[in-house]
Amino acid sequence: MKIAIDMMGGDFAPLETVKGIEVYLQNKNPETTLILIGDEPAIKQLLDRHNISTENLSIIHASQVIEMHEHPTKALKEKKHSSIAIGFHLLATDKADAFISAGNTGAMMVGALFSIKAIEGVLRPTIGAYLPREDGELGLLVDVGLNADCKPENLSQFALLGSLFAKHILNFDNPRVGLINLGEEEGKGNILTQAAYPLLKENKQINFIGNVEGRDLLSGKAEVMVCEGFTGNVLLKFAESIYDIVQRREINDEHFNRFNFEIYGGVPVLGVNKPVIIGHGISHAIAFKNMILMAEKMLQKDLTGKIRNSLKELE
Repeated sequence: MKIAIDMMGGDFAPLETVKGIEVYLQNKNPETTLILIGDEPAIKQLLDRHNISTENLSIIHASQVIEMHEHPTKALKEKKHSSIAIGFHLLATDKADAFISAGNTGAMMVGALFSIKAIEGVLRPTIGAYLPREDGELGLLVDVGLNADCKPENLSQFALLGSLFAKHILNFDNPRVGLINLGEEEGKGNILTQAAYPLLKENKQINFIGNVEGRDLLSGKAEVMVCEGFTGNVLLKFAESIYDIVQRREINDEHFNRFNFEIYGGVPVLGVNKPVIIGHGISHAIAFKNMILMAEKMLQKDLTGKIRNSLKELE
C-alpha cells in the first residue's frame, strides 16, 4: 500500500505531520509505504531532528503550497507543483493508492472530483462526519457540506455509500439508515425529504428505518444519518462547537471528550475511485496518524471495490 501525504497542508504543517508519522511508525504496517510530498529540505530536517528512519518512506519535492484562502480550482490549475496537485497526480497515475491532506478542503474536493473522478454510477460523491453516540459507538452523518443542494436520488445514494462505509470501516453488521427530518412520520418534511423517503424505503441495499429527528443523532437510533450538505454542515459545526465549549469550561466527560476530531483523523470522500482523506486544518500529530490508519483500512477492506460492485447490482 502506497499512501501519499500532503506534508504542507494544515496550520501546523510540516512539523505536526512529521510528528504524526513518527507516532504511526511505532506500530506501522510493514506492507505500507509512505510518500511524503512537500518542501524536501524542511521535511528531511524534521525527520532528522526526530530520528525518523527513511526506510519505507519516500520524499517528493513540492515547490508550491496551496494556501487555505486560495480559490480551489484556480490554485490547482496554476500551482501544478503544489503538494496537493502532485498528490492527485500520483493517484491518477497509479503511483499512490491513497492520498491524505489537512490542507485546502476545496482544493482536495476539486482534485478528488476531477483528477481521479467519481466511481462509475455515482451521481455525486459525498463526504461524511462522525457523530459520537452515547453508547460508545460512532454514527456517520452524510452529507456534511460537499453537496449543499441535492435531489432525492442523491440522498438515496448517500445512504448506500454511508452504509458501505459503516459496515466495512465502522464494523456494523447491518447499519440502520435514518433520514434526517423534522418528524418521525412518513410524509413529514420539505419537498426534498418527502421525495427522498420512498426512494430510501425502496432501496433494497440499505437498512432504512425511516425518519430521525435532531434528538436522535447521538442516541444510537441509526448508524447512518442522511441529509443534504447544507443541513449536514450546520450539524457538523454545531457538534464541533460542543467540544470547544467543553474544553473552555474544563469539563472532563468521557462522552464529550469523544467529540475531539483528532481521535478520528479525517473523513473520506465517498464515491471516488481511490481513497482520499481530508483532515481538519488545525490537525496535530494524532490526527495525522489516524488519517494514515484510515487510509490503510479503506485499502485493506477495498471499500472502493465494494462500492463499485454495489452500484453494478443496481444496473
